Amino acid sequence: MNEKALEKILNIFLKEVLPLTESGVAKGSKIFGAAIIKKKDLSLVIAETNNEIENPLWHGEMHALKKFYELEAKTRPNEKDCIFLSSHEPCSMCLSAITFSGFDNFYYMFPYASTNDDFNIPHDLNILKEVFKINDGEYNKENYYWKSQNINLLIENLPQLEKEKKLNQLNEIKKKYQTLSNQYQKNKDGNSIPLN
Repeated sequence: MNEKALEKILNIFLKEVLPLTESGVAKGSKIFGAAIIKKKDLSLVIAETNNEIENPLWHGEMHALKKFYELEAKTRPNEKDCIFLSSHEPCSMCLSAITFSGFDNFYYMFPYASTNDDFNIPHDLNILKEVFKINDGEYNKENYYWKSQNINLLIENLPQLEKEKKLNQLNEIKKKYQTLSNQYQKNKDGNSIPLN
Protein backbone atom coordinates (compact mmCIF):
# COMPACT_ATOMS: atom_id res chain seq x y z
CA MET A 1 0.00 0.00 0.00
CA ASN A 2 1.45 3.35 -1.00
CA GLU A 3 1.80 6.55 1.00
CA LYS A 4 -1.27 8.25 -0.52
CA ALA A 5 -3.49 5.28 0.26
CA LEU A 6 -2.23 5.17 3.85
CA GLU A 7 -2.86 8.90 4.20
CA LYS A 8 -6.44 8.42 2.99
CA ILE A 9 -6.97 5.55 5.44
CA LEU A 10 -5.58 7.54 8.37
CA ASN A 11 -7.83 10.47 7.41
CA ILE A 12 -10.84 8.16 7.47
CA PHE A 13 -9.98 7.20 11.04
CA LEU A 14 -9.38 10.83 11.99
CA LYS A 15 -12.39 12.43 10.29
CA GLU A 16 -14.98 9.64 10.15
CA VAL A 17 -14.36 6.94 12.76
CA LEU A 18 -12.97 8.97 15.66
CA PRO A 19 -15.88 11.47 15.85
CA LEU A 20 -18.30 8.54 16.06
CA THR A 21 -16.11 6.90 18.69
CA GLU A 22 -16.04 10.10 20.75
CA SER A 23 -19.83 10.07 20.76
CA GLY A 24 -19.96 6.36 21.60
CA VAL A 25 -17.51 6.66 24.50
CA ALA A 26 -19.50 9.61 25.86
CA LYS A 27 -22.51 7.24 26.04
CA GLY A 28 -20.47 4.46 27.72
CA SER A 29 -19.28 2.27 24.83
CA LYS A 30 -15.71 1.08 24.24
CA ILE A 31 -13.23 2.73 21.87
CA PHE A 32 -13.40 0.33 18.92
CA GLY A 33 -14.39 1.63 15.50
CA ALA A 34 -14.45 0.43 11.90
CA ALA A 35 -15.00 1.58 8.35
CA ILE A 36 -15.58 0.00 4.98
CA ILE A 37 -14.10 1.72 1.94
CA LYS A 38 -14.00 0.97 -1.78
CA LYS A 39 -10.77 -0.52 -3.11
CA LYS A 40 -10.88 1.39 -6.40
CA ASP A 41 -10.87 4.94 -5.00
CA LEU A 42 -10.73 4.48 -1.20
CA SER A 43 -14.02 6.33 -0.82
CA LEU A 44 -15.99 5.75 2.35
CA VAL A 45 -18.92 3.34 2.22
CA ILE A 46 -19.70 3.22 5.94
CA ALA A 47 -18.05 4.19 9.23
CA GLU A 48 -19.21 3.04 12.65
CA THR A 49 -18.13 2.62 16.22
CA ASN A 50 -18.75 0.34 19.15
CA ASN A 51 -22.35 0.42 20.40
CA GLU A 52 -22.23 -2.19 23.15
CA ILE A 53 -24.49 -0.12 25.36
CA GLU A 54 -27.31 -0.95 22.93
CA ASN A 55 -26.26 -4.55 22.22
CA PRO A 56 -23.13 -6.34 23.53
CA LEU A 57 -22.59 -7.76 20.03
CA TRP A 58 -22.27 -4.32 18.43
CA HIS A 59 -18.50 -4.16 18.47
CA GLY A 60 -17.15 -1.52 16.06
CA GLU A 61 -16.72 -4.09 13.29
CA MET A 62 -20.07 -5.78 13.93
CA HIS A 63 -21.88 -2.45 13.97
CA ALA A 64 -20.17 -1.44 10.70
CA LEU A 65 -21.26 -4.73 9.12
CA LYS A 66 -24.83 -4.23 10.37
CA LYS A 67 -24.96 -0.76 8.79
CA PHE A 68 -23.26 -2.03 5.60
CA TYR A 69 -25.98 -4.66 5.09
CA GLU A 70 -28.69 -2.09 5.74
CA LEU A 71 -27.54 -0.24 2.61
CA GLU A 72 -29.66 -0.77 -0.51
CA ALA A 73 -28.46 -4.07 -2.03
CA LYS A 74 -28.49 -2.63 -5.57
CA THR A 75 -26.05 0.13 -4.68
CA ARG A 76 -24.02 -1.58 -1.95
CA PRO A 77 -20.55 -2.55 -3.24
CA ASN A 78 -19.46 -6.18 -3.32
CA GLU A 79 -17.42 -7.16 -0.28
CA LYS A 80 -14.49 -8.24 -2.49
CA ASP A 81 -14.40 -4.69 -3.89
CA CYS A 82 -13.96 -3.21 -0.42
CA ILE A 83 -11.30 -2.73 2.23
CA PHE A 84 -12.35 -3.38 5.81
CA LEU A 85 -10.71 -1.03 8.34
CA SER A 86 -10.66 -1.66 12.07
CA SER A 87 -9.22 0.62 14.72
CA HIS A 88 -8.16 -2.41 16.76
CA GLU A 89 -7.29 -5.94 15.72
CA PRO A 90 -10.67 -7.69 15.53
CA CYS A 91 -11.74 -10.05 18.30
CA SER A 92 -12.67 -13.65 17.47
CA MET A 93 -16.35 -12.75 16.95
CA CYS A 94 -15.48 -9.91 14.57
CA LEU A 95 -12.88 -12.03 12.75
CA SER A 96 -15.60 -14.60 12.12
CA ALA A 97 -18.12 -11.97 11.04
CA ILE A 98 -15.66 -10.44 8.55
CA THR A 99 -14.99 -13.94 7.22
CA PHE A 100 -18.65 -14.96 6.92
CA SER A 101 -19.40 -11.64 5.22
CA GLY A 102 -16.95 -12.42 2.42
CA PHE A 103 -14.39 -9.64 2.85
CA ASP A 104 -10.99 -10.76 1.59
CA ASN A 105 -9.00 -8.35 3.77
CA PHE A 106 -8.92 -6.17 6.84
CA TYR A 107 -6.52 -3.51 8.07
CA TYR A 108 -6.12 -2.62 11.73
CA MET A 109 -4.26 0.06 13.68
CA PHE A 110 -3.85 -1.31 17.21
CA PRO A 111 -2.77 -4.96 17.62
CA TYR A 112 -4.10 -7.16 20.44
CA ALA A 113 -1.09 -6.42 22.67
CA SER A 114 -1.84 -2.70 22.45
CA THR A 115 -5.54 -3.25 23.18
CA ASN A 116 -4.52 -5.22 26.25
CA ASP A 117 -1.55 -3.19 27.49
CA ASP A 118 -2.29 0.39 26.40
CA PHE A 119 -6.09 0.38 26.66
CA ASN A 120 -6.60 -2.12 29.50
CA ILE A 121 -9.12 -4.18 27.53
CA PRO A 122 -7.86 -7.80 27.78
CA HIS A 123 -10.94 -9.65 26.50
CA ASP A 124 -9.71 -10.32 22.94
CA LEU A 125 -6.55 -12.09 24.09
CA ASN A 126 -8.32 -13.81 26.99
CA ILE A 127 -11.08 -15.23 24.76
CA LEU A 128 -8.61 -16.43 22.13
CA LYS A 129 -6.63 -18.19 24.87
CA GLU A 130 -9.51 -19.60 26.91
CA VAL A 131 -11.84 -20.63 24.09
CA PHE A 132 -9.52 -21.34 21.16
CA LYS A 133 -6.25 -22.10 22.99
CA ILE A 134 -4.46 -19.43 20.95
CA ASN A 135 -1.67 -17.80 22.91
CA ASP A 136 -0.63 -14.19 22.26
CA GLY A 137 -3.31 -13.77 19.57
CA GLU A 138 -1.28 -15.59 16.94
CA TYR A 139 -3.98 -16.61 14.47
CA ASN A 140 -3.22 -17.16 10.76
CA LYS A 141 -3.07 -13.59 9.39
CA GLU A 142 -3.06 -14.70 5.75
CA ASN A 143 -5.35 -17.59 4.93
CA TYR A 144 -7.86 -18.94 2.41
CA TYR A 145 -10.45 -16.32 3.37
CA TRP A 146 -8.53 -13.08 3.87
CA LYS A 147 -5.27 -11.29 4.49
CA SER A 148 -4.91 -8.96 7.46
CA GLN A 149 -2.56 -6.00 7.59
CA ASN A 150 -1.20 -4.03 10.54
CA ILE A 151 -1.28 -0.36 9.49
CA ASN A 152 1.70 0.38 11.75
CA LEU A 153 3.87 -2.12 9.86
CA LEU A 154 2.77 -0.71 6.50
CA ILE A 155 3.86 2.75 7.65
CA GLU A 156 7.19 1.38 8.92
CA ASN A 157 7.91 0.04 5.42
CA LEU A 158 7.50 3.43 3.71
CA PRO A 159 10.52 5.44 2.54
CA GLN A 160 11.86 7.61 5.40
CA LEU A 161 10.33 10.97 4.44
CA GLU A 162 6.87 9.53 3.79
CA LYS A 163 7.18 7.37 6.89
CA GLU A 164 7.81 10.42 9.12
CA LYS A 165 4.74 12.23 7.75
CA LYS A 166 2.52 9.22 8.27
CA LEU A 167 3.92 8.56 11.75
CA ASN A 168 2.98 12.12 12.76
CA GLN A 169 -0.55 11.53 11.48
CA LEU A 170 -0.71 8.13 13.19
CA ASN A 171 0.55 9.55 16.49
CA GLU A 172 -2.18 12.20 16.42
CA ILE A 173 -4.78 9.45 16.03
CA LYS A 174 -3.19 7.33 18.76
CA LYS A 175 -3.26 10.25 21.21
CA LYS A 176 -6.96 10.74 20.55
CA TYR A 177 -7.64 7.03 21.15
CA GLN A 178 -5.65 7.15 24.40
CA THR A 179 -7.71 10.12 25.61
CA LEU A 180 -10.92 8.26 24.74
CA SER A 181 -9.63 5.14 26.45
CA ASN A 182 -8.92 7.08 29.63
CA GLN A 183 -12.46 8.48 29.50
CA TYR A 184 -13.95 5.01 28.96
CA GLN A 185 -11.92 3.46 31.81
CA LYS A 186 -12.91 6.27 34.17
CA ASN A 187 -16.63 5.80 33.50
CA LYS A 188 -16.99 2.11 32.60
CA ASP A 189 -18.40 1.01 35.97
CA GLY A 190 -21.54 2.99 35.21
CA ASN A 191 -22.45 1.10 32.04
CA SER A 192 -24.16 -2.25 31.50
CA ILE A 193 -21.67 -3.90 29.11
CA PRO A 194 -21.11 -7.54 30.22
CA LEU A 195 -17.36 -7.52 29.52
CA ASN A 196 -16.08 -4.15 30.70
